Amino acid sequence: MLHAQDIPAKNEVVIPSTIQSDTVIASPKAIISEKNEAIVDTIKTDTLKPKKEYLDNIVEYYGEDYVYLDRKENKVFIYNEAYVIYGDIRIEAGLIVIDNNRKEVYAKGIDSAGVYSQKPVFKQGQNIVEPDSLRFNFDSEKALVYNSRTEQSGFKVKAEVTKKVNDSVIYLKNVKFTTSKNIEDPEYYFYTRRAKFVPKKKIVTGFTNMWIADVPTPIGLPFAYFPLTEDRTSGFIIPTVGETSRRGFFFQNGGYYFAVNDYVDLTLLGDYYTNGSYGLRGESTYVLKYKFRGNVSVRYENLINSERGFPDFSQSSVYNIRWSHSQDAKSNPSSRFSASVNLGSSRYFQQSINQTNNASALVNTLNSSVSYSKTFEGEPQVNVTVAGTHSQNTNTQQINMSLPNVTASVSRIYPFAPKIGTKKGALQNINFQYDVRAENRIQTTDSLFFTPEMFDNAQIGAQHTIPISTNFKILDYISASASTQFQETWVLKTIRRRFDQTLDNGAGAVVQDTIPGFDSYRTYNFSTGLGTTIYGLFPFGNDKKIQALRHVMRPNISYNINPGFDQFYDSYEVPIVSADPEIQNEVVQYSRFENTLFGAPGRTYSSNIGFSLSNTFEAKVRDRDTTATEPKKVVLLNNLNFSTAYNLAGDSLNISPLRVSGSIPVIPKLDLNFIGTLDPYALDNNNRRIDMFNIDNGGSLFRLTNANLSFNYSFSSKDFEGQGTQKDLDRIDNDTFRNGGRPDDLFGDATNINDGRIFEPDDENEDKTGIDWYNYKIPWDLRLAYTITYSNGQRQNEISSQSLMFSSNLELSPRWKVGVSSGYDFKNEGVTLTQLRFQRDLESWQMSFNWTPIGSINTAWYFYIGIKSSVLSDIKYDKRREPDQQL
Repeated sequence: MLHAQDIPAKNEVVIPSTIQSDTVIASPKAIISEKNEAIVDTIKTDTLKPKKEYLDNIVEYYGEDYVYLDRKENKVFIYNEAYVIYGDIRIEAGLIVIDNNRKEVYAKGIDSAGVYSQKPVFKQGQNIVEPDSLRFNFDSEKALVYNSRTEQSGFKVKAEVTKKVNDSVIYLKNVKFTTSKNIEDPEYYFYTRRAKFVPKKKIVTGFTNMWIADVPTPIGLPFAYFPLTEDRTSGFIIPTVGETSRRGFFFQNGGYYFAVNDYVDLTLLGDYYTNGSYGLRGESTYVLKYKFRGNVSVRYENLINSERGFPDFSQSSVYNIRWSHSQDAKSNPSSRFSASVNLGSSRYFQQSINQTNNASALVNTLNSSVSYSKTFEGEPQVNVTVAGTHSQNTNTQQINMSLPNVTASVSRIYPFAPKIGTKKGALQNINFQYDVRAENRIQTTDSLFFTPEMFDNAQIGAQHTIPISTNFKILDYISASASTQFQETWVLKTIRRRFDQTLDNGAGAVVQDTIPGFDSYRTYNFSTGLGTTIYGLFPFGNDKKIQALRHVMRPNISYNINPGFDQFYDSYEVPIVSADPEIQNEVVQYSRFENTLFGAPGRTYSSNIGFSLSNTFEAKVRDRDTTATEPKKVVLLNNLNFSTAYNLAGDSLNISPLRVSGSIPVIPKLDLNFIGTLDPYALDNNNRRIDMFNIDNGGSLFRLTNANLSFNYSFSSKDFEGQGTQKDLDRIDNDTFRNGGRPDDLFGDATNINDGRIFEPDDENEDKTGIDWYNYKIPWDLRLAYTITYSNGQRQNEISSQSLMFSSNLELSPRWKVGVSSGYDFKNEGVTLTQLRFQRDLESWQMSFNWTPIGSINTAWYFYIGIKSSVLSDIKYDKRREPDQQL
């Protein structure tokens, strides 16, 4: 509707035009000056600036049903699936009204038959608000929003009235904010009457309290501050408050998180107990994409039991250092650096008051390794590795370190190989290489670690090795090989022994002196071997269920010579006091290289013939699948191995015990692994081996001295659904695995008391609200480990160890999980460490209870309930009973 088309009203006066024609005719001569001077325009520039348009950008709009322009009201009505785009602002709604007089836009949904649909959606950049209705001013870019819903950094915010002042400041009234997926009916929320919202930065509120199931709780704050950011930010970590029976009240795991930059972070945490105990911990994670990644953890705890002056008072300190570093293989193929460090007090995992990892407490060995390797490409190729290793027995508190440890090797060189074609014959296959290993080995204990005394008995040495070998065929079926090896060993100190008659009140004693200085010795040996592969096939017919049996044998015979190196041995005499003049002094042989890094060279000449036989039994069976064209191959016995040796240079007991090992597949993923040792020689009355066959002494052909049988088996409900295993157990982020334990939960599942997250965030497309009662599924998994060891080396004829470990997890409902880890020790007739786990997914919350009622090291329980979202991870409650270290 346009006003230009309206008919004038009857009383309206039409004013006639008064513009007259210009009758002045300009002369052409009057226009041109006699002096040809340019005529200056005397019209002045207009100093009034044009009025600025209130729309700086083009307004785009669309309506599915209609777009109606009311010129009288100066409004535009857009209906059904409507949208308006103005700059970076987009408004979608069922009905949109643009008021050009007020420079505003109104948006609301469509109310049809009591159903309010097509609610407005306000988008500006990355911010999205979903209200019931809104008003927006194009000029000031301010907005008034009613019943808005938005999400920022994991928070879902719903406010009755929202006033958008500008792009960075928004005021809210009667606000609910939560991390629940259901913003309309959240299971919990925080309610405040007034709040200031800065997108992607913060929410500042007045009095705020928590509501659970629409019921207010006494948990409230006079004001609240919630940081909102998509990047990591530094901030305080709220400690956990609790009480223990032996250390009093405590503040645990409180500290500060430093977001250093995009590649490194740092967490500093501390614990304090009212009886004086305290703990400090620093953790850092670093990553450089496509280069490397790692994490460092340093923990120290000063533990005080009871109170000073009481008889049960004790004080101790424990520490633990862990470092894990891995390099991307593609970052530098010729240079590699890796680290896996786990060292500290031997009793840390048993005495620590800030971890609940039962599986780590059962670990008996701590290992560390830090290495850098470099490859120098060329012909031949050279590899150099510099490393440091550490091994620590937590039971004996013995520590072995190799720092530094340098190894270098030159790749194999074939001096007689042809330049073109394959190598043939013994001559062309002759090859040699060079290896060197230098090491500084330190043996110490827990009490001397990190003290100067730990270096007093350090052993330093180097060993050079040059192996030479070749291989060739005999009669096209027998593979032959021959090799020799030359070694030269360097040491920086040796020993010297002598008998001093003046010691021990004249009785005399052996004195050992340490001789510093460089010394060396050289050794060599020779070996050769013959081997082949024999195939046996026994067909039964294609109409049989078992169509054929296949037997593969790999026999091997070898011969080894190790000369005796008497030149590196000395002797001293020990006088024997006797009235018999024929009794002479005792002559004791020793080597000055004893107790050195690589030990003394062999003094005894040996010449051995070795025998080994490997067997594999397979069957071809008719496949149950009638559409299969080929029979199915089934392994009946895998790697049944026999090995023994005969000493040609020995004067007695020439035959070595027969070693038998193998694996029997029972069902898929279940193999019985066995190993045993059979001794052909008999024992005397003192249970010592004698040079007599056991069969000649009234026994059997062989005497079983020791044997072991074991198996590991895991399966789950997903195996029957054809979905494979439930999860990967070899995760590098598994805390127990990094501590040197098993990655599975056979010895209990680790609970991180610093981060109680158990369940992953819900998948928005996954429905966990109910169960199909006619075809419901209960996911489960079961893991078994069994081992039995038999010992009969000295006629004890006993089962030295026998145990069965198991763990199982059962998902009773989509949000209920229970688990158990336990076992039985048949030797000691007792239940092993047992852990019960109860876990409940409360949608936005999660709850867990871990109980260890039986344990050889500790018994404890741990309860946790908290919010899933990492934004509000500090809102939690946890309680635990510490293990009794005196048991």
